[in-house]
Amino acid sequence: MTATLIHLIRHGEVHNPDQILYGRLSRFGLTARGRRQASATGRFLKERPVQALYTSPLLRARQTAAEIARAHGTLRPRISSLINEALTPFEGFPAAQVRNRRGDFYTHGLPGPYEKPAEILERARSFIRRCLKRHEGVETAAVTHGDVVVFTSLWALGAELTPANKNRLKKIGYGAGYPAHCSITSLIFERGRLDDRPRIE
Repeated sequence: MTATLIHLIRHGEVHNPDQILYGRLSRFGLTARGRRQASATGRFLKERPVQALYTSPLLRARQTAAEIARAHGTLRPRISSLINEALTPFEGFPAAQVRNRRGDFYTHGLPGPYEKPAEILERARSFIRRCLKRHEGVETAAVTHGDVVVFTSLWALGAELTPANKNRLKKIGYGAGYPAHCSITSLIFERGRLDDRPRIE
């Protein structure tokens, strides 16, 4: 039976000389290495029957998608805000300070329209439902961001959506416990069971 696959791709390496958490800040594009990573991902996907490519609206994701499309040869990126980066109050903070929080951008008690893990998953699942409706039985690729991939993966595994679990994903193949740049996380929905949690690779 034909499955529906959605490949979630984290964007390539970002030019960030000041080492800050860039979040949704503008003008953070790819390094030369990031472009090479994206091109390699495009060549890999060329060997698969991918029929659609989506991207977050942020520059680093759009550049990644453009390199993937160029290397693939037939895909045209489409923008979806549903797979945008998490909205956090820590944009612009030094990366070292953020690392001390062990990736927890969500437990801060600050007022404002900042996202929680469940809200990130909610919009990611809205994107997934659209893909399942538009591209049932085929493969789709989507360039997004690390925490979107992580919380979607935790949901697929039936794990708790907590910041602490962000770094506990080695069991599904993330060598460092977090998605690498241009890594591919595949959600596999078996035909006839599209409402179930997917298998994950």
